[in-house]
Amino acid sequence: MTLVVVSNRVAGAKAGEPISGGLAAALIPMVSRYGAIWVGLSGDVGGACRARDAFVSIPALGTGTTVVVEPPIQHYINYYEGFANSALWPALHSRVDLIRVTADHYASYREVNAFMARALMRFDKPDSIFWIHDYHFLPLGAEMRRLGIKRPIGFFLHTPWPDRHCMAAVPHHRDIVQEMLAYDLVGFQTIEARQNFEDYLRYELGMTLKNDTIAGEWGCTQLATFPIGIDVDEFAARATVAIEQSDVLRLRASLKGPKFVLGVDRLDYSKGLANRFRAFGRMLEIEPGLMRVVSFLQVAAPSRGNIRAYRELKADLEALATEINCRHRQSDWTPIRYLNQEFSQLTLAGLYRTAQVGLVTPFRDGMNLVAKEFVAAQNPVDPGVLILSTFAGAAEELDAALLVDPHDVDSMALQIAKALAMTIEERRERWQQMVTKLKRSSLQNWFSAFLNTLSEARRLPPVPANQARMVLP
Repeated sequence: MTLVVVSNRVAGAKAGEPISGGLAAALIPMVSRYGAIWVGLSGDVGGACRARDAFVSIPALGTGTTVVVEPPIQHYINYYEGFANSALWPALHSRVDLIRVTADHYASYREVNAFMARALMRFDKPDSIFWIHDYHFLPLGAEMRRLGIKRPIGFFLHTPWPDRHCMAAVPHHRDIVQEMLAYDLVGFQTIEARQNFEDYLRYELGMTLKNDTIAGEWGCTQLATFPIGIDVDEFAARATVAIEQSDVLRLRASLKGPKFVLGVDRLDYSKGLANRFRAFGRMLEIEPGLMRVVSFLQVAAPSRGNIRAYRELKADLEALATEINCRHRQSDWTPIRYLNQEFSQLTLAGLYRTAQVGLVTPFRDGMNLVAKEFVAAQNPVDPGVLILSTFAGAAEELDAALLVDPHDVDSMALQIAKALAMTIEERRERWQQMVTKLKRSSLQNWFSAFLNTLSEARRLPPVPANQARMVLP
């Protein structure tokens, strides 16, 4: 079997620019370990226009191979900043108020998907299996089928799938979802996401599922849930070493007081960062005795700075951190340390291990591997406490965390205070429950489960197109 993995970007696509987010964290070790071919776009819109299907050679990733494709420059910005991240991303995270899209955005989204399908033709071998990742490539399977690729094609969505009303706010949503049924397998992070997708098929397209399988124009598509995991033992070993790393020591020394609360995210409106800041400030009002005792360190990696909503968020967070700091600042202590920069995985692992509280409070998140990494990084003898949003996919597994509604600032403030006062016995018990679950749903298990299910799904007998039940208003 030759596994061909496809995502918008690949690790190392641009020198010195690490990719943040759960997708890269999941794919790097699997591609390296199993010798897969990982194909993605370069996103190098500033470079010279190359041949239409030009491939860029970059170093191998373990036993795997990473392949970068140069997209059509005239379409990339409208595809990525336009339709993918100004229409699909806000809709998938239930923020339809932030959808900003034009006809050109959609045309470019379709063109880049068609381009990637043509590029993948050279990997269409008798033993090939294709695994497509995330919302950038929802219609890619259909484009590949139109070119005659008959090999198994699976798709995994790393984001949430929203209720049908949110998805219906996306232009051309029916065409996009119908074309997702060209995949043999469509995988989701959570049961809720899969159920929302099923509801969309039922109420928007008039389609009926049988045994988690839907009959469409291209045959049968199986729907399934695959919560993504991490390598717990590997991450724990990394965290143990990382506490002596220079950046970790420097950052910890900059925080006055014996305790600190940690947040680590991409800068994104789905992460609930403003309410997180407000909750920490409110906690200091409720528990003034914690001033000088605990600080809040928020790391927010820069993201999508060319999109207006992200620029506005960056400015709003800086102003809010300044306002809270001015209100509570002491001569020798600043409550919030906000860093809008990216750190290595090693540095983050060290910060997770040294923090007393991990604050992971997104408004919507497909999974959120930061929550799982925080748990894996803890010292079993003296573990920190995870505070986790009920709207993160990880909450389905990590129910021993302190679960919060990220919209309720007062409740979050009380939970921060509770976490800081928690006994070591309760901390150990909660941590043990969570780490046991994480070891059962490892990254290896996620990878194997998806590929095994894809192999089985491909054996389902095709259904003629005239037997597919569709009702289009």
